[in-house]
Amino acid sequence: DVQLQASGGGLVQPGGSLRLSCAISGFISDDYVIGWFRQAPREEREGLTCVNGDGGITWYDDSVKGRFTIAVDSAKNTVYLQMNSLEPMDTAVYYCAAGSLRGIAFGTYSLARNMDYWGKGTQVTVSS
Repeated sequence: DVQLQASGGGLVQPGGSLRLSCAISGFISDDYVIGWFRQAPREEREGLTCVNGDGGITWYDDSVKGRFTIAVDSAKNTVYLQMNSLEPMDTAVYYCAAGSLRGIAFGTYSLARNMDYWGKGTQVTVSS
């Protein structure tokens, strides 16, 4: 059974950092693209970044480029999201998701409809 579990959220001051973890079980990550999404109240779920199984290919949304970094630890079957220079606008529930490799442009894994499995979210609040 495929499972993803996001953790690491919390309350942080503006300008601070957090590292989210997505623990993956039940499938071989090389056959999937892993992405991080977030959803703020009354907003649609938006794709932030995604990575292929060996970490060699990444995509970032412009809103987080240069501040967030996605990384894969294959030995631990875990994907991380390092978030720096956090701003109040980053406040949201953050989700990790997995989409099976298929013939679509890599950046389109940023669309929620292209992901097959979702973990429960973790709340990130940026506030002074």
